[in-house]
Amino acid sequence: MGLDSLFAAHTFRTQQGLALPYRLLSPPPRQTGLVPLVVLLHGAGERGDDNAAQLKNGAAELLGSELPRRSFPCYFALPKCPIGSRWVEVDWGARSHNMPVTPSKPIEQVLALMNTLQDELPIDANRVYLVGLSMGGYGVWDLLCRAAERFAAAVPICGGADETQAEKLRHMPIWAFHGKKDPVISVERSRRMIDALRRLPSVPPPRYTELPDVEHDAWVSAFAEPELLPWLFAQRRQKR
Repeated sequence: MGLDSLFAAHTFRTQQGLALPYRLLSPPPRQTGLVPLVVLLHGAGERGDDNAAQLKNGAAELLGSELPRRSFPCYFALPKCPIGSRWVEVDWGARSHNMPVTPSKPIEQVLALMNTLQDELPIDANRVYLVGLSMGGYGVWDLLCRAAERFAAAVPICGGADETQAEKLRHMPIWAFHGKKDPVISVERSRRMIDALRRLPSVPPPRYTELPDVEHDAWVSAFAEPELLPWLFAQRRQKR
């Protein structure tokens, strides 16, 4: 079965009338009980209005084949950021940034979509996971800092964050990835955020995989990591 068939195409409309295209993988039909929700934020190259390009990186690699779908039943949502917007409105090439006072419109829409999915589907609110690459890596850090209480764990890949917000994530299970030779988003962006978290009495301490011979496409190695899904799906939201 192809990705187009596995990941149903939907459009979410906010109360303000804004449209957010997204794809959704559902658990096997015989699955009973509550299941996790995984949200994947794509990179800059997958922006647009086709509701398809966001399947390019991560959909097949994470849960597109039969074995992981059986082993890790879940709802897997891939929202679409429009051309001209960013998950976080900051300069990706900057050495650092301050978290914007308000979230971007696409991130507001993602939160609203999550609310609707959790209201309408049998989703375990204690097992909501966030994954993102490149522009989506920035989105993961930003969304975590705004709504850490919503998530059980996160995987930011070759992104960047406002290190002054690290205290908000001290209890969040995080596994970050970055290519050491990344020419697009400096590896220092991940290093500094991980260092900020490690200076806190974080429970648990963050995991960080720096890929020595990898440039910007760190997601290829991250999604091929055999321990990633077992680690992710083992996490549960902690009472804070």
